[in-house]
Amino acid sequence: MSATKSVSVTETLNKGLKRKLDVVIPAQELVARQDAKLVELKGKANIKGCRPGKVPMSHLKKIYGQSVMSEVMQDAINSTVASTLEERDEKPAMQPKVDMSEDQGVINRVISGEADLEFNVTYEVLPVFELMEFNKITIEKPVVPISDEDVKKEMGRLFSEQREYDTKKDGAKIAMEDRIGLSFVGKIDDVAFEGGSSDHAHLVVGAGQYIPGFEEQLVGMKKGDKGDVKVTFPKDYNNADLAGKDAVFAVEILHVDTPKKGKLDDEFAKKLGLDDLKALEEMVRTQISAAHETMSRQRVKRLVLDALDEGHKFDLPEQLVENEFETIWQRVVQELEANKKTFEDEGTTEEEAKEQYRSIAERRVRLGLVVAEVGNVNKIEVTDEEHQQALIAEVKRFPGQEQEVYDYYLKNQQALSSLRAPVFENKVVTFVSELAETSEVEMTREALNTLVNEEEDE
Repeated sequence: MSATKSVSVTETLNKGLKRKLDVVIPAQELVARQDAKLVELKGKANIKGCRPGKVPMSHLKKIYGQSVMSEVMQDAINSTVASTLEERDEKPAMQPKVDMSEDQGVINRVISGEADLEFNVTYEVLPVFELMEFNKITIEKPVVPISDEDVKKEMGRLFSEQREYDTKKDGAKIAMEDRIGLSFVGKIDDVAFEGGSSDHAHLVVGAGQYIPGFEEQLVGMKKGDKGDVKVTFPKDYNNADLAGKDAVFAVEILHVDTPKKGKLDDEFAKKLGLDDLKALEEMVRTQISAAHETMSRQRVKRLVLDALDEGHKFDLPEQLVENEFETIWQRVVQELEANKKTFEDEGTTEEEAKEQYRSIAERRVRLGLVVAEVGNVNKIEVTDEEHQQALIAEVKRFPGQEQEVYDYYLKNQQALSSLRAPVFENKVVTFVSELAETSEVEMTREALNTLVNEEEDE
């Protein structure tokens, strides 16, 4: 009696992260699995002319043999691949790719139990790497001092927003504190720039909503007037393409409203539900502080991720990078098409853009692997409470549609699970930042805002 053949696994490629295995599952094993399933089926099958549980195996095989064997083959492939990877102590970067003969004659012989099942498995393994020493990371945490002038300016903005206005008579000139409607087209070197135009914008003159010097030049104009406003963008303007440049805005005044009498006093604070003006000042100071802290955390997060990216160099699974690149590239192309622009309009070429975005894809994949490893090694997890808080925060982003958004996530487990990722990343970043060497550096709100906006564009 011949010995029973066992599953054969032969490695035919081991280069970098790439692997390829040739696998042979003996026909005897497939037939044994098939018989076991047919025995299970025997007690359930209801075949005309046969009593339940008394159907001959030969008859069952004739009727269900092919379909059962097809199921057995798929189960055998899945279980063999899973057990082989476990034995090899390898974690695939993505679902392994299984290829087998497409020759129907060969397939029929396997299904009939006359031939072994042969297939190959190709995959990339996740890289193995050592984490850097986090205490060697140096971080400069931005700190933005809050001046009394900042608080006063913000309180003035709130006051202006809450004030009531009367329409100014035709021919009346614009004065400070007037609320106006205007259209404008901004140009640099006689060329209109993106985001520099509006058909109908609003502003309160003197509130500092626009570029320094813009609002002041509107004083003295009247409804229906047209004119040019010349300004220079601040050197630390949050759009680097405009920072420090001279611009001319062609404006037209559409309407002018003058504020009703009122004071920034205790009575005004009470209208906002506060005890007095002092309480309003404290609230505003707290809000400004929270806004500064949010931007500071964003900056620290970027510095931590930069350090983790720089501190870990290892081979990346090509397929993960390719998938990430395709996701990024699809969005880039869609945005260009939506804005009816070309790569040349953006000052680059398609080849240069692809190289840039491929680098971004590599960074994201590398950081994804590093962040996951930091979390795994240090047992960092997202609690159910944190997950629920993330869901609530997401729901609040859609005022008026809260219930619909909430129901969507409850019915879509994959979308619900995706909310864990950013929470997990933030927890890892916090963990690393607490071990890093941190110092504080003072800067203006504008400078910090510029840094944060530049990072969001990358």
